[in-house]
Formats: sequence, C-alpha cells, structure tokens
Amino acid sequence: MSTHTHSRKKRYALFLLAGACLGTLIPVASRFLVGVPTVQAQPAAQKPLEKPPEGQTFMGAKNCSACHLDQFLDWRETKHAKGFEILPAKYREDASCLKCHTTGFGDATGFKNVATTPQLAGASCESCHGPGSKHGEIAKSFGQKKLSKEEELYVRSTIYRMQPKNVCVDCHLTRAHKKHPPYQK
Repeated sequence: MSTHTHSRKKRYALFLLAGACLGTLIPVASRFLVGVPTVQAQPAAQKPLEKPPEGQTFMGAKNCSACHLDQFLDWRETKHAKGFEILPAKYREDASCLKCHTTGFGDATGFKNVATTPQLAGASCESCHGPGSKHGEIAKSFGQKKLSKEEELYVRSTIYRMQPKNVCVDCHLTRAHKKHPPYQK
C-alpha cells in the first residue's frame, strides 16, 4: 500500500471517528438537557430479541462505520463497495441490475437513485445484515460505555448476523445456477 493511500485512509478514519463522536455526544447531551433518562439510567441489560425489530430502515454504510470502522475500511476496498461504480452507465437505472449493484433496491427505504440515495449505491453492510436503523439507535443508546456481555448480546440481536436466507446467491447468479441477464459493456 502506498504512503499516500495509507495517509488518506488515516485522515478518513479520523474524520469518521470525529463524526461518530459528535453523533453520539449530541443525542446524549440532548437527552440530559430535556430531562429524558440518560444512558446510565437505562436498565443494565435487556432480553435478547428473537429476531431484529420490525420497521427498520436502510441507513448506509457510513452510519455503520460509527461503530464498525475496521469493517467499513475493509469493505471500502472490496468489489461490493464499488458495485454501482462498475455498472455501465446505461444500466444504472435498470431494475434487474440495481437489485444486486445497490443496497435495498425495491424496498421502500432502499436505493432509489444515486441523486436521492447515494449512501445505498453498491452492495453494503445492509445487503447482508438487513436494514440497520433500529440497531444503530439501540447501540447508540448505550453511549460510549463498555457493554456487559448481556448488553452486547442484546445489541447484536437487533440486526441479523446474516439474513435467514442465502443472500449471497441472490446476486452471485453463477452459484445459484442462473444465467446473468444479458448486457453490453
């Protein structure tokens, strides 16, 4: 890896970390100011959920990076992250292409187009783990404290480790024994 690339990654990581800190401090401070119980006043642990909460919305990989920075930086170097970029321009509005080259296409809160939902271009975290809005909310409610084992299990139970279907073969058609839709590069 070149020094320039390493330096750019380091600056980007610091930028994301600063954003994550602000994103955590502002909600905690606002709760304190309006009299809502602080993180410390919440129950120490809650029972793990059977499945992630209903009603989650797609939020994009940058939001995930607030807590999962190492995974985000690794993902940014993959073909999944560049899934929309590698799509020839004439196919960037083709539904049969967008279902694999974006996150959540076809879902009410998923990718619509690059102008309105650029954070969902490419195959990101939520392509495999499902929408993560409530997972993010619940995780942030604990603030910066070190979670107990029970709390960590609870937070992890609010999103799929892997969706309960084989999400890989939904897009990787050769493994699903389907032919890729015809296209011209």
